[in-house]
Amino acid sequence: MAKDENKKVKKENKNEFKNLKAELKKVVWPTPKQLANNTIAVITIVLITAVIVFGLDFTFEKINEHGIEKLKSSVETKNETNNSEENNSEENATAQDNGNTVEENAGEETNAAEQTSETPAENTNSEEQTTNNEVVE
Repeated sequence: MAKDENKKVKKENKNEFKNLKAELKKVVWPTPKQLANNTIAVITIVLITAVIVFGLDFTFEKINEHGIEKLKSSVETKNETNNSEENNSEENATAQDNGNTVEENAGEETNAAEQTSETPAENTNSEEQTTNNEVVE
């Protein structure tokens, strides 16, 4: 059976080559003059396209560089403005802190102490918890 299959494959290959040869005979081949003209036309179109793409690339690159420089300069001016505003606000805050009277400072210390101290009920609960912890251990 293997021999029969090999014969069929060889016949199919011969038929394919005959068909290929028949198709190649139907092709209309260009003359050498037509081939040269078409080749020159293709090369010319490719070169013109390359020049156009190069020109656009160069132009956009220069526009981009100038645009980035303008952005950098505007960002730098904004940063300088923000820095000067921050310095002014810090100077104002320092001046205000220095201008506080002794009474205001004392009042602030009293408020801070009141916020950190616990109420008597909370003190009692915390003492009971420590006693309970000691019993458990």
